[in-house]
Amino acid sequence: MTTNISVLVSGRGSNFQSILDAAAEGLIKDVNFACVISDKKEAKALERARDNNIEAVFVDPKSFSSRAEFDREVIRILKEHDTDLVLLAGYMRIITEELVDAYAGKIMNIHPALLPAFKGLHAQKQALDYGVKVAGCTVHFVEADLDAGPIIIQRTVPVLPGDTEDSLADRILVEEHKAYPEAVRLFAEGKLEIRGRNVIIKEWWKKIAGRKSGKKTADSW
Repeated sequence: MTTNISVLVSGRGSNFQSILDAAAEGLIKDVNFACVISDKKEAKALERARDNNIEAVFVDPKSFSSRAEFDREVIRILKEHDTDLVLLAGYMRIITEELVDAYAGKIMNIHPALLPAFKGLHAQKQALDYGVKVAGCTVHFVEADLDAGPIIIQRTVPVLPGDTEDSLADRILVEEHKAYPEAVRLFAEGKLEIRGRNVIIKEWWKKIAGRKSGKKTADSW
Protein backbone atom coordinates (compact mmCIF):
# COMPACT_ATOMS: atom_id res chain seq x y z
CA MET A 1 0.00 0.00 0.00
CA THR A 2 1.30 3.45 -0.92
CA THR A 3 1.44 6.14 1.76
CA ASN A 4 0.37 9.56 0.47
CA ILE A 5 2.50 12.23 2.13
CA SER A 6 1.71 15.94 2.28
CA VAL A 7 4.21 18.43 3.67
CA LEU A 8 3.58 21.77 5.42
CA VAL A 9 6.46 24.22 5.07
CA SER A 10 7.36 27.87 5.62
CA GLY A 11 10.97 28.11 4.50
CA ARG A 12 13.75 26.39 2.62
CA GLY A 13 12.59 22.84 3.30
CA SER A 14 15.93 21.12 3.91
CA ASN A 15 14.26 18.38 5.96
CA PHE A 16 11.71 17.94 3.19
CA GLN A 17 14.62 17.54 0.76
CA SER A 18 16.27 14.91 2.98
CA ILE A 19 13.06 12.86 2.86
CA LEU A 20 12.80 13.27 -0.90
CA ASP A 21 16.41 12.10 -1.24
CA ALA A 22 15.82 9.08 0.97
CA ALA A 23 12.81 8.08 -1.14
CA ALA A 24 14.79 8.57 -4.37
CA GLU A 25 17.54 6.32 -2.99
CA GLY A 26 15.02 3.61 -2.12
CA LEU A 27 15.49 4.00 1.63
CA ILE A 28 11.82 4.94 1.96
CA LYS A 29 9.55 2.78 -0.15
CA ASP A 30 5.93 2.86 -1.26
CA VAL A 31 5.36 6.56 -0.66
CA ASN A 32 3.86 9.24 -2.87
CA PHE A 33 4.39 12.94 -2.24
CA ALA A 34 0.89 14.28 -2.78
CA CYS A 35 1.41 18.00 -2.20
CA VAL A 36 3.45 20.65 -0.44
CA ILE A 37 1.58 23.48 1.28
CA SER A 38 3.18 26.72 2.44
CA ASP A 39 1.99 29.85 4.20
CA LYS A 40 4.86 31.75 2.53
CA LYS A 41 4.57 32.44 -1.21
CA GLU A 42 8.33 32.63 -1.74
CA ALA A 43 9.24 29.58 0.34
CA LYS A 44 12.17 27.69 -1.18
CA ALA A 45 10.37 24.45 -0.33
CA LEU A 46 7.66 25.22 -2.91
CA GLU A 47 10.39 25.46 -5.53
CA ARG A 48 11.78 22.13 -4.36
CA ALA A 49 8.31 20.63 -4.79
CA ARG A 50 7.91 21.97 -8.33
CA ASP A 51 11.39 20.70 -9.25
CA ASN A 52 10.22 17.23 -8.22
CA ASN A 53 6.84 17.42 -9.99
CA ILE A 54 4.96 17.65 -6.70
CA GLU A 55 1.96 19.95 -6.46
CA ALA A 56 2.99 23.14 -4.66
CA VAL A 57 0.22 25.14 -2.96
CA PHE A 58 0.49 28.58 -1.39
CA VAL A 59 -2.25 29.34 1.13
CA ASP A 60 -2.25 33.02 2.02
CA PRO A 61 -2.94 33.60 5.74
CA LYS A 62 -4.14 37.11 4.91
CA SER A 63 -7.12 35.62 3.08
CA PHE A 64 -8.55 34.18 6.29
CA SER A 65 -9.97 35.85 9.36
CA SER A 66 -8.59 33.33 11.86
CA ARG A 67 -6.16 30.46 12.34
CA ALA A 68 -9.15 28.12 12.42
CA GLU A 69 -10.35 29.22 8.99
CA PHE A 70 -6.83 28.93 7.59
CA ASP A 71 -6.45 25.40 8.94
CA ARG A 72 -9.85 24.38 7.56
CA GLU A 73 -8.53 25.28 4.11
CA VAL A 74 -5.38 23.26 4.80
CA ILE A 75 -7.52 20.30 5.89
CA ARG A 76 -9.57 20.60 2.69
CA ILE A 77 -6.42 20.45 0.57
CA LEU A 78 -5.00 17.53 2.55
CA LYS A 79 -8.20 15.55 2.14
CA GLU A 80 -8.40 16.46 -1.54
CA HIS A 81 -5.01 14.76 -1.93
CA ASP A 82 -5.97 11.66 0.08
CA THR A 83 -3.24 12.40 2.61
CA ASP A 84 -2.16 9.55 4.89
CA LEU A 85 0.73 11.32 6.62
CA VAL A 86 1.30 15.03 7.24
CA LEU A 87 4.86 16.25 7.77
CA LEU A 88 5.68 19.59 9.35
CA ALA A 89 9.04 20.62 7.89
CA GLY A 90 10.04 24.05 9.10
CA TYR A 91 6.38 25.06 9.33
CA MET A 92 6.24 28.21 11.43
CA ARG A 93 2.55 28.25 12.28
CA ILE A 94 1.02 26.71 15.40
CA ILE A 95 -1.63 24.38 14.05
CA THR A 96 -5.11 24.26 15.52
CA GLU A 97 -6.68 21.43 17.45
CA GLU A 98 -9.08 20.92 14.53
CA LEU A 99 -6.19 20.04 12.21
CA VAL A 100 -4.58 17.83 14.85
CA ASP A 101 -7.85 15.96 15.35
CA ALA A 102 -8.40 15.56 11.61
CA TYR A 103 -5.08 13.70 11.33
CA ALA A 104 -4.60 12.32 14.83
CA GLY A 105 -1.56 10.04 14.95
CA LYS A 106 -0.74 11.01 11.38
CA ILE A 107 1.11 14.33 11.79
CA MET A 108 4.86 14.40 12.43
CA ASN A 109 7.15 17.26 13.36
CA ILE A 110 10.88 17.59 13.92
CA HIS A 111 12.21 19.87 16.65
CA PRO A 112 15.89 20.88 17.12
CA ALA A 113 16.09 19.86 20.78
CA LEU A 114 15.75 16.78 22.94
CA LEU A 115 12.12 17.16 23.99
CA PRO A 116 10.58 17.74 26.43
CA ALA A 117 13.44 20.18 27.03
CA PHE A 118 13.61 23.48 25.15
CA LYS A 119 10.26 23.73 23.42
CA GLY A 120 9.33 26.52 21.06
CA LEU A 121 11.59 28.90 19.17
CA HIS A 122 15.38 29.21 19.41
CA ALA A 123 15.79 25.78 20.97
CA GLN A 124 19.53 25.74 20.28
CA LYS A 125 20.02 29.05 22.12
CA GLN A 126 17.93 27.75 25.00
CA ALA A 127 20.20 24.70 25.22
CA LEU A 128 23.37 26.81 25.19
CA ASP A 129 21.99 29.24 27.76
CA TYR A 130 21.09 26.36 30.05
CA GLY A 131 24.59 24.90 29.75
CA VAL A 132 23.70 21.38 28.62
CA LYS A 133 26.48 19.06 27.45
CA VAL A 134 24.32 17.14 24.96
CA ALA A 135 21.77 18.53 22.49
CA GLY A 136 19.96 17.01 19.55
CA CYS A 137 16.68 16.66 17.69
CA THR A 138 13.34 14.95 18.19
CA VAL A 139 10.83 13.57 15.70
CA HIS A 140 7.43 13.34 17.33
CA PHE A 141 3.77 12.95 16.59
CA VAL A 142 1.89 16.23 16.90
CA GLU A 143 -0.68 16.99 19.57
CA ALA A 144 -2.55 20.20 20.34
CA ASP A 145 0.04 21.29 22.93
CA LEU A 146 3.22 22.79 21.49
CA ASP A 147 6.07 20.29 20.98
CA ALA A 148 4.35 17.83 23.28
CA GLY A 149 3.40 14.78 21.21
CA PRO A 150 4.71 11.21 21.64
CA ILE A 151 8.38 10.89 20.71
CA ILE A 152 9.34 8.68 17.75
CA ILE A 153 13.11 9.18 17.34
CA GLN A 154 15.77 11.30 19.01
CA ARG A 155 19.36 11.82 17.88
CA THR A 156 22.07 13.56 19.89
CA VAL A 157 25.13 15.74 19.35
CA PRO A 158 27.70 16.96 21.89
CA VAL A 159 27.74 20.61 22.82
CA LEU A 160 31.31 21.73 22.17
CA PRO A 161 33.32 24.49 23.86
CA GLY A 162 32.87 27.69 21.92
CA ASP A 163 29.63 26.57 20.25
CA THR A 164 27.35 29.32 19.00
CA GLU A 165 23.67 29.03 18.26
CA ASP A 166 24.49 28.69 14.56
CA SER A 167 27.26 26.10 14.94
CA LEU A 168 25.12 23.96 17.21
CA ALA A 169 22.14 24.31 14.88
CA ASP A 170 24.26 23.19 11.92
CA ARG A 171 25.43 20.07 13.74
CA ILE A 172 21.90 19.23 14.90
CA LEU A 173 20.59 19.69 11.35
CA VAL A 174 22.85 16.87 10.13
CA GLU A 175 21.09 14.56 12.59
CA GLU A 176 17.66 15.93 11.63
CA HIS A 177 18.33 14.83 8.05
CA LYS A 178 18.86 11.28 9.34
CA ALA A 179 16.09 11.11 11.92
CA TYR A 180 13.16 12.47 9.91
CA PRO A 181 13.54 10.12 6.91
CA GLU A 182 13.89 7.20 9.31
CA ALA A 183 10.65 8.12 11.09
CA VAL A 184 8.85 8.43 7.76
CA ARG A 185 10.18 5.04 6.68
CA LEU A 186 8.91 3.41 9.87
CA PHE A 187 5.48 4.97 9.42
CA ALA A 188 5.25 3.92 5.77
CA GLU A 189 6.16 0.36 6.72
CA GLY A 190 3.50 0.26 9.45
CA LYS A 191 6.08 -0.14 12.20
CA LEU A 192 4.93 2.63 14.54
CA GLU A 193 2.28 2.17 17.24
CA ILE A 194 1.24 4.85 19.72
CA ARG A 195 0.53 3.55 23.23
CA GLY A 196 -0.30 6.48 25.45
CA ARG A 197 2.86 8.60 25.69
CA ASN A 198 5.01 5.91 24.09
CA VAL A 199 5.68 5.15 20.45
CA ILE A 200 6.44 1.47 19.95
CA ILE A 201 8.80 0.79 17.04
CA LYS A 202 7.83 -2.73 16.07
CA GLU A 203 11.03 -3.71 14.29
CA TRP A 204 13.07 -2.76 17.37
CA TRP A 205 10.88 -4.87 19.63
CA LYS A 206 11.22 -7.80 17.23
CA LYS A 207 15.00 -7.52 17.36
CA ILE A 208 15.02 -7.24 21.16
CA ALA A 209 12.72 -10.25 21.48
CA GLY A 210 14.99 -12.23 19.19
CA ARG A 211 18.01 -11.36 21.30
CA LYS A 212 16.30 -12.33 24.55
CA SER A 213 15.12 -15.66 23.16
CA GLY A 214 18.46 -16.41 21.56
CA LYS A 215 16.73 -16.89 18.24
CA LYS A 216 17.82 -15.03 15.15
CA THR A 217 15.15 -13.04 13.39
CA ALA A 218 15.24 -12.06 9.74
CA ASP A 219 16.33 -8.57 10.64
CA SER A 220 18.40 -9.21 13.78
CA TRP A 221 21.27 -6.85 14.54
